[in-house]
Amino acid sequence: MADGVATVVISHPAKRNAMTAGMWRALPGLLSALAQDSSVRVVVLTGAGPTFCAGADITSLRGDDDPQALSVAAEEALAAFPKPTIAAIRGFCVGGGSQLAAACDLRFAEAGAQFGVTPAKLGIVYPASSTRRLSALVGPSTAKYLLYSAELIEAEHALRAGFLNELLPAGELDKRVAEFARTLTARSQLTQAAAKEFADGRTDRDAHWAAQAAGSDDTAEGVAAFLERRAPAFTWTPPAD
Repeated sequence: MADGVATVVISHPAKRNAMTAGMWRALPGLLSALAQDSSVRVVVLTGAGPTFCAGADITSLRGDDDPQALSVAAEEALAAFPKPTIAAIRGFCVGGGSQLAAACDLRFAEAGAQFGVTPAKLGIVYPASSTRRLSALVGPSTAKYLLYSAELIEAEHALRAGFLNELLPAGELDKRVAEFARTLTARSQLTQAAAKEFADGRTDRDAHWAAQAAGSDDTAEGVAAFLERRAPAFTWTPPAD
């Protein structure tokens, strides 16, 4: 971790970073530890080497493993992470890789990346929660295009569809993600935490966030910093569970 930014690396180079059963199981616990660490302000999810994640490593499953349950648990843990998350994508982002990327708040990719949601190649019913998340991100028509065909799309297509927030030239992904993550660490955690829940569809937390805002000095600090032409020093932090 550096300067409030924790980087989680998907690393299984022999299989283009395909997620093993053990990797799926480890992710929720890792994210829980990062969520409890007050020094962590942003999490970046990326892949080792030239590939983000090529899906699930089916060969790693045992007879008692439920691959869909494992992937959904990891996906939901990532989606529920209370601080900003960024997927930094290069190379293949396919199957379980797209599932994890879609669960992040933001997705930045390098030119040449390829994306696909491939259960139709295996006769698998894509999880309901994953389908709804994908549809909310790119719209029902594009979600159906991806799910029906299982074809890969280029990064430019993913950007137009709304799957990506930014598409960077080759060699510039890491620099841009680091720069943007630093920007996020300088902003109000109160604003970010409330915005994440509202944007993700929570409808039962209006009073909670109104109370948090009323008890915080972030607004006064933000206005004062603006008038004094200085960087704000926001102080709100997530309340302990």
